[in-house]
Amino acid sequence: MRRRTLALAVAAVVAGAGTVVAAASAATAATACAVVYTPNSWSTGFTADVKVTNLGAAVSAWTVSWTFAGDQKVTSAWNATVSQSGSAVTATNVAWNGSLAAGASTSFGFQGTYSGTNATPTAFAFNGVACGPDATPTTTPPTTAPTTPPTTAPTTPPTTAPTTPPTTPPTTPPAQNCVATAVCDGFESQTGTTPAGTWAVTYPDCSGAGTAAIDRTVAHSGSTSLRINGAEGYCNHVFVRSTQILGTTSNVWYVRYWVRHTTALPTAHVAAVALADANDSGKDLRFGGQNGALQFNRASDDATLPEQSPAGVALSAPLPVNTWNCVEFKVDGRDGTMQTWLNGTSVPGLLEDGVPTHDIDSQWLNRTWRPKLTDLKLGWESYGSGADTLWYDDVAVSAMRNGC
Repeated sequence: MRRRTLALAVAAVVAGAGTVVAAASAATAATACAVVYTPNSWSTGFTADVKVTNLGAAVSAWTVSWTFAGDQKVTSAWNATVSQSGSAVTATNVAWNGSLAAGASTSFGFQGTYSGTNATPTAFAFNGVACGPDATPTTTPPTTAPTTPPTTAPTTPPTTAPTTPPTTPPTTPPAQNCVATAVCDGFESQTGTTPAGTWAVTYPDCSGAGTAAIDRTVAHSGSTSLRINGAEGYCNHVFVRSTQILGTTSNVWYVRYWVRHTTALPTAHVAAVALADANDSGKDLRFGGQNGALQFNRASDDATLPEQSPAGVALSAPLPVNTWNCVEFKVDGRDGTMQTWLNGTSVPGLLEDGVPTHDIDSQWLNRTWRPKLTDLKLGWESYGSGADTLWYDDVAVSAMRNGC
């Protein structure tokens, strides 16, 4: 068998972001690949998004492997089955994202822990073929090479599959991060600088310094996002409201959005998302933060989830700044239960399972609550101190978990 070699196409680390891009093109018949690894780290933990592009012949299954340079440990994963032996990590496709045509991409993600430094891996392999220089396949390569092998990674951004698995995995990958039953909006149809169409700027009770605009300089996907300049003080609040995006379901709502913001959540109570509840005199179910961590707040009785004890706050999570975060939450109007995910991981302090748990939901369950949500508002409301700039993108609402 002739020995097949790979020529390095791209190997670059984006300064400051921790993103590494590694690619290999087929010199003869070896499968070609490109991998983009984007970490998001905090003191002892991190998440990572891994995008893989098949630059060779179509495959029906894939495995991506790499080796950590430090003591990183994978604790959970989505959109792939990830296993680790020592410092060696292997990610294998799940049922719905194994087939990759030539030039097609898919994404998966995982959460992990580390101590010291969280060094970004620089060498990856796709189905046994290294995405790096002077590499040889570790498995038998395809017998037919592309007519004109690519020499660089594709310039067109890959279509990103969800980075968290839906509750019931679909048989085919969801299109544009949007399951078939969802109503989705990435603000790409907006033509002006002021939110329009199904979205309207609103200032509950009073208005001041808070502003909302369509932004074409920052986006999670595509080229457009919703920007909120959130000022400090209640009457400086601003929201952008849609009454149509909740229309696919009547009693169970899975809300997903991507958010990027500039300032850590303050000690004072703030709200970034609000949903009117027709079964609670039209009062809002509010989602934001307090004591530096994410929290739900029920406007009708000011109940919080979790409770604002030190133990309760510790069971929630901060919202990382200056990076895109995927926020998902479920509200079940049939029994009042709720669940929240941050970047694919369920947040224990934001889980209301109907059974009172001290420091989490015993206050929330002090009365029967069966919500009927009628609108979705994205913005910023400060009840004390706290100003922030936020960008929202890729909003989805459905009757099943959409994923990231």
